[in-house]
Amino acid sequence: MARKRKGRDLSGWLVVDKPAGLTSTAVVNKVRWALQAQKAGHAGTLDPEATGVLAVALGEATKTVPYITEALKAYDFTVRLGQATNTDDAEGEVIAQSDARPDDAAIKEALHGFVGEIMQVPPKYSAVKIDGQRAYKLARDGETFEVEARPLWVEELVMIARPDVDHVVLEMTCGKGGYVRAIARDLGAVLGCFGHVTKLRRIWSGPFRAEDGLSLDEIDRLARTPELDAFVRPLEEGLGELPELRCTDVGLARLKNGNPGMVIASDVEYGEECWASYDGRAVAVGRYKAGELHPSRVFNQ
Repeated sequence: MARKRKGRDLSGWLVVDKPAGLTSTAVVNKVRWALQAQKAGHAGTLDPEATGVLAVALGEATKTVPYITEALKAYDFTVRLGQATNTDDAEGEVIAQSDARPDDAAIKEALHGFVGEIMQVPPKYSAVKIDGQRAYKLARDGETFEVEARPLWVEELVMIARPDVDHVVLEMTCGKGGYVRAIARDLGAVLGCFGHVTKLRRIWSGPFRAEDGLSLDEIDRLARTPELDAFVRPLEEGLGELPELRCTDVGLARLKNGNPGMVIASDVEYGEECWASYDGRAVAVGRYKAGELHPSRVFNQ
């Protein structure tokens, strides 16, 4: 017999405004403790020194994590011009320097080359896997290796401030798998002056915004109280990118058992991924085919 998980059977999302200096996993563990939740995970890692939106999924909401990681997200970040580091951020060692400093016009012109479908090589100090091992581990061990380029969709990349000649503040909206550190590194290369990230903040991710997130201090203060529970957002917010269909009574029973179930649909194409609801609550995610939803994920709530 499977052992029962300890904690509360709680489902939904808690949006955290992550501080610098903590890993994403540490934040998830803090949320799980504060809410006494059986199960929790996050939708998209932030580097330890990065701040901003970390959406923590609880219970059945963990089944919707892929739809948040696939959604567009936006970052504010500061690039230090004139220096390259081995980690592409301020935590690393300076490995190259330049006295060149591009003007604002040159920076804005260079940004155009990073918009749309681009190919990006993740930093060597990243969590991508190389022959089954994390790249950052190989890099720390002094191994020689190459990281393959991968596609990234960049919706927008704009300059929003130039505090001084050595720094530029940018805002980027992009899809899944983008490395802001790689953008800073490659921008510096294009400008002929080197560059690395000194400050990074994720300002929104899918439907979740940093301004709506709780700080860890607030989570500590409200831990294990009904007041913290009130900040847990519905599981359904993680499905906002998908069309919603309504279950019939018969369809509800069938979907709950993992079988195709009848739904009421209007403007949905055959084979399109959708989610089915009953009385406003998510029942399942799946593909719409001839009046039925064929489930791939079923929610127990």
